Amino acid sequence: MQSLPQNYMFGEMRSALGITKETDILDHVYSLPPSEQEEAQEKIRAIERKAMASQRPQAGLVQLMDYLDTRNIRKGICTRNFDAPVDHLLTTFLPESLFHPIVTREFRPPKPDPAGILHIAKEWKYEDGGDGLIMVGDSIDDMKAGRRAGAATVLLESEANGHLKEHECTDLVVRQLDELIGILEEGFEGRDVGETQREAEKL
Repeated sequence: MQSLPQNYMFGEMRSALGITKETDILDHVYSLPPSEQEEAQEKIRAIERKAMASQRPQAGLVQLMDYLDTRNIRKGICTRNFDAPVDHLLTTFLPESLFHPIVTREFRPPKPDPAGILHIAKEWKYEDGGDGLIMVGDSIDDMKAGRRAGAATVLLESEANGHLKEHECTDLVVRQLDELIGILEEGFEGRDVGETQREAEKL
C-alpha cells in the first residue's frame, strides 16, 4: 500500500503490546492465546485509525495508477495493514482506480511469506506463481515476499530503507513511483530477472 511511510506507528504498536523492537508485531499477536488476539489486534487498529487522518499518497502514485489504468494493467494490493487504512487511501486518492484482489493482514500468513502474492497470481490465472508480476514496496518484507513468490521486486527508496538497495531480494530501485512509467515503457530490466515486458504491477 503506497502511502507515505508512517513508521512512528510501529513504535506505538510495540509500546501498546509491550514488546521490543526486535519482535515482529504480527508474529507476536498470532502467538497469543486466541482469547487475547482480538484485544491485541484492536490496539493495533486504533493506532492505524488515528494515523489515517494524516495519510498522504506517495509521490507519483496517482500518475502511475493513471498510466496503468489507461493500459488496462491489473493492480492488486498485498499489505500487513487492516482494511480501513487501505479503503481510506483508495477512496481518498484513487477513487477511479480498481485494485483486485486486496490482501490485508486478515489473510494469513502475512508478508514476508509469499502466500499473499501467490494468491493474487492465482486470482489472475498466472500458472507460474508470481513470475510475470512486479512487487513494488518499501520494506524488507515486501522484497522478501516478492522474491519468494517469483515476482520481480522494486524498492521504493526512502531515508529509512536505503540499506535495502543492495539487498539480494531487490531487483530495481526507484525514488518515486512515476519513475516506473518509463521503465515499463522501455521493458522492465531487473537485477536477476533480465529484460522482460511485465504485464502486471502489484502494490
